[in-house]
Amino acid sequence: MSTTEVSTEPAEAPSVPPTPNRLKDILRQLLGTRRVIVGLVMLVLLTALAFIGPLISQWDVGERDYTSLLEGISPDHWFGTNRTGLDIFTQTMAGLQKSLLIGLMVAVISTAVAAIVGSFAGYFGGFTDRALTWIADLALVLPSFVILAILSRHFVGQGGWFILVLLLGAFSWMVTSKMVRGLTISLREREYIHAARFMGVPSYKIILRHILPNMSSLLIADATIMVSTAIIGETALSYFGLGVQSPDVSLGVVIADGASFATTAPWVFLFPTALLVLLVLAVNMIGDGLRDALDPMSKSRRS
Repeated sequence: MSTTEVSTEPAEAPSVPPTPNRLKDILRQLLGTRRVIVGLVMLVLLTALAFIGPLISQWDVGERDYTSLLEGISPDHWFGTNRTGLDIFTQTMAGLQKSLLIGLMVAVISTAVAAIVGSFAGYFGGFTDRALTWIADLALVLPSFVILAILSRHFVGQGGWFILVLLLGAFSWMVTSKMVRGLTISLREREYIHAARFMGVPSYKIILRHILPNMSSLLIADATIMVSTAIIGETALSYFGLGVQSPDVSLGVVIADGASFATTAPWVFLFPTALLVLLVLAVNMIGDGLRDALDPMSKSRRS
C-alpha cells in the first residue's frame, strides 16, 4: 500500500491587502486639494493676525488719538483712524477676533442641536419624529432675521455677545437636522444597531456611540460651513446696531461705523470689509474641500 507523504510545514497564509486608513485617505485628499491649502493658509494667517495684532499695536481698542481724527494710513496708524480718533487697525483686529469666536461657537451649537434633534427624530420615529420635525419645519418658515433683530434688541445689550451666539445657533440647525434624520432612519436598520438593541444597550448610547459617529463627515462639513454663515449673520445684525454692542467690537460694528465714509475716507470701511471677505472666503474653501474629502460620492473623489 502506497503512503502519501504529508508535509508538516505550515501552509503560507494568503496575503491580505492592508485595510485602507480612512484618516490618511481624508488627509491625502485634503492636502491634494489646492483650495483647501489656500483656505487653510488664509485662515491661519487671519487668526494669527487677529490675536497678535492688538498686542503689537501701540493703541488700545478704546484708545483715541484726538490729534489724528479721520486720518489716513500713517506710521502711527497702520489702517488710519476714524472720526473719533480710534485706531482702525486695532479695531479691525479686535473685531476679527470676536467674529471668529462667534462663528466657531455658533457652528458648535448649531451642529450639536442638529445632530441631537435629527438623530432622535429618525431613531425613535412615531410621535417623537412628528413633534421634532414639526418644530424644525416651523423654525424654517419663520422670518429668522426679523426675529433675531427683535430678540437681539432686547437681550443682547443685557447679556452681552454670548446671547447673540445662542440666538444665532437657535436659528441655524434646521436644514442639517433633516439630513441627519434621513441618515438615521437608514442607519437604524443596520445589523450592528439591531445587535446593540438585542444586548440591551440604551437608546441614547446607541445614538451617541453608533449612529452619530457614522455621519461625522456630514457634521464636520456642516460645522465648517456654518462658521462663515454665522460670521455673515453676526456682521449683518451688528451693522444695523442689533448685534454686538459697545464696548464689545466685531467686524460688523467696525464696518457699520465706516460705511458712511466709504467714499470720503475709504480706509475706515475698506480694511474691515476686505478682511471679512477674506475670512468668509477662507472658511468656505475649507468647507468645500472637507465636504468633497468626506463624501465618498463627490465628483472630485471619483475623478
